[in-house]
Amino acid sequence: MALGANLGDAQATVTLALAALDRLPQTRRVACSSLYRSAPVDAGGPDFINAVAALDTALAPLALLDELQRLELAAGRERPYRNAPRTLDLDLLLYGEARIDAPRLTVPHPRLHERAFVLLPLAEIAPERVDAAWLAAVAGQAIERL
Repeated sequence: MALGANLGDAQATVTLALAALDRLPQTRRVACSSLYRSAPVDAGGPDFINAVAALDTALAPLALLDELQRLELAAGRERPYRNAPRTLDLDLLLYGEARIDAPRLTVPHPRLHERAFVLLPLAEIAPERVDAAWLAAVAGQAIERL
């Protein structure tokens, strides 16, 4: 799953969200990338702080999504318009090998391969899930490992 924030103390928010993942029901965090700073892609506002985490969960995909959205709300997430700056953004990128195409959830995430802020942290914790051609395609996107 991907974590990102670009409002308030984004680095602290992402760090707290990583810790909160360990408290989700029937879930434990098994891996976590470094933090990265990246320029917004298709969005405005200040730079984002991003990370990727791998979870081991017994929650069904939509139940996990509900828990992630609960964490976003607790962090003050608002959705005034598409791609608005955000206090916390939690995206379910993958769910094992599952393919899900539901009104509320698409897995794998449909833009996973287009975003350096997802691919670089994901390659850090699960390199087998990242195609080299995807990394080459996002090489021009501004991103910095913290």
